[in-house]
Amino acid sequence: MTVRTYTGTLGPGLLLVQDSAQPYVARVYRTTNVMIRGAMLFSVGVFLALVLNLLQVQRNVTLFPPDVISSIFSSAWWVPPCCGTASAMIGLLYPCIDSCLGEPHKFKREWSSVMRCVAVFVGINHASAKVDFANNIQLSLTLAALSIGLWWTFDRSCSGFGLGVSIALLATLATQLLVYNGVFQYTSPDFLYIRSWLPCVFFAGVITMGNIGRQLALYDYKFIQEKTHQD
Repeated sequence: MTVRTYTGTLGPGLLLVQDSAQPYVARVYRTTNVMIRGAMLFSVGVFLALVLNLLQVQRNVTLFPPDVISSIFSSAWWVPPCCGTASAMIGLLYPCIDSCLGEPHKFKREWSSVMRCVAVFVGINHASAKVDFANNIQLSLTLAALSIGLWWTFDRSCSGFGLGVSIALLATLATQLLVYNGVFQYTSPDFLYIRSWLPCVFFAGVITMGNIGRQLALYDYKFIQEKTHQD
């Protein structure tokens, strides 16, 4: 607790209560901030899932059984909540890892860069559905190059690359299991039950949500810096 000299008529007791309340106020603020960030990331994930999955369904890349389609976006009801939850977890995890490593990510920290990252991710997903290549291998290699280019342009951190690859592999495995159990299917699968370019799209999505989460976490970081400076 900070020791301060107070000469006012109220005595030192009031100042003592104010100092002891500061950590509690900071914890409440950080908890509220995390909840708000999680809700915003969830909303972004749901929106992107609806839009991008609609494109995949319209191009007959992804096929859902007729009995599970229940929305105007031609998607199974569980897809948007799952994508929203994953987006919130990824967006909260990235700044947490940065903090644990002791090296806050500072590369291109502005919303214009984040919006460009989102646009590139949407473009990669769009290319996976609409661009016609001679074979899936060429398409996969092209999307892999674009995904790594997205990481290099908007991230360039080893932690971001490692998390992106790890989460993309886990998401690919989960998708394989879903397709294997008949929840949905891909047309012309060439990588077991899915398309070979799917890990590239997952990787680009992880980097994108990580950048959004890092940008939102800046407000919490600035608040802590201001409180530390004031104290």
